[in-house]
Amino acid sequence: MATTELTSSRIEELLGDDAESLLRHECKTFPASELHLPGPDFIDRVFVDTDRPTNVLRNLQWLLASGRLSGTGYVSILPVDQGIEHSAGASFAPNPKYFDPENLVQLAVEGGCNAFASTIGVLGAVSRRWAHKFPFICKLNHNELLTYPNAYDQVMFGSVKKAWELGAAGVGATIYFGSDESRRQIVEVAEAFEEAHRLGMFTVLWCYLRNSQFKIEGTDYHLAADLTGQANHLGVTIEADIIKQKLPENNGGYQAVSSLNGSYGKTHDDVYSKLTTDNPIDLTRYQVLNCYAGRAPLINSGGASSGETDLQEAVKTAVINKRAGGAGLISGRKAFQRPMDEGIALLHAIQDVYLSDEVTVA
Repeated sequence: MATTELTSSRIEELLGDDAESLLRHECKTFPASELHLPGPDFIDRVFVDTDRPTNVLRNLQWLLASGRLSGTGYVSILPVDQGIEHSAGASFAPNPKYFDPENLVQLAVEGGCNAFASTIGVLGAVSRRWAHKFPFICKLNHNELLTYPNAYDQVMFGSVKKAWELGAAGVGATIYFGSDESRRQIVEVAEAFEEAHRLGMFTVLWCYLRNSQFKIEGTDYHLAADLTGQANHLGVTIEADIIKQKLPENNGGYQAVSSLNGSYGKTHDDVYSKLTTDNPIDLTRYQVLNCYAGRAPLINSGGASSGETDLQEAVKTAVINKRAGGAGLISGRKAFQRPMDEGIALLHAIQDVYLSDEVTVA
């Protein structure tokens, strides 16, 4: 196991005024003892009883045995699909060397990540040099921003067979739950994940919400714990092995949408009175709970780059995810929109949270 570079006192310093509420918080909503928590034996303890083929288990074990977090059960993944999702100019202009896929893989490897997640084009450009050395996750579908006016729909850019031919250890996909296109996306991704498992690759689902009606009177409920939790639950239903979700920032999405637009969905009072509080750790614990109580590991996204505050934001997100019972972070723009040495340092800081014995599950 790698030696931590970020001390517990430095973590507290980076958390600032939030240090007490995050590092000392005791989660009383759902006990950690009843979750399937990350650990070095996670594949043998949790996945070995599933219907996943042997080669899927092998690739999941390869994922957990790679990078600085090898042997911990936690993962740090570098995702770079933003060249499509947010446009190449918006993504790589701050650091143009990353237009070259080779430099992106170098960042993931030297940054100590468990895996590199990217597009068929990026992986195809470097696969012969890297696919046998480092786990690749091939993102199959994307939303592109060249159509005018901009539309928001995840469409397949390539096949599962192509990902397999590239030597990918896993495949990834996004579903915009709540959108008009979500039912088609659910069918497409479910079929793709079934084929990926048959070919021996694990599956990662970006469980994102998208609907203009989720923004109500200045509050964005795309990040509500109750709605994102249900998105996670739909994700594990189509056998996503790993769930990627944005960190929750509020709650009560079901009630808010219903109050403005009439009856919407179904929920229960206990979700808000017993299973969640205002603490972000408890809100994220509810996301983990919806991932079959952690049987499908939850990784939270690192979000956009904010510049000088990126390190603090990344460490805070990692602390929340780990203490909630999550399995790691998937952070891209905060790392690759800066010089490589700074990006490596930021990725190491995230990993140090998971390597720290002082940061425990709440």
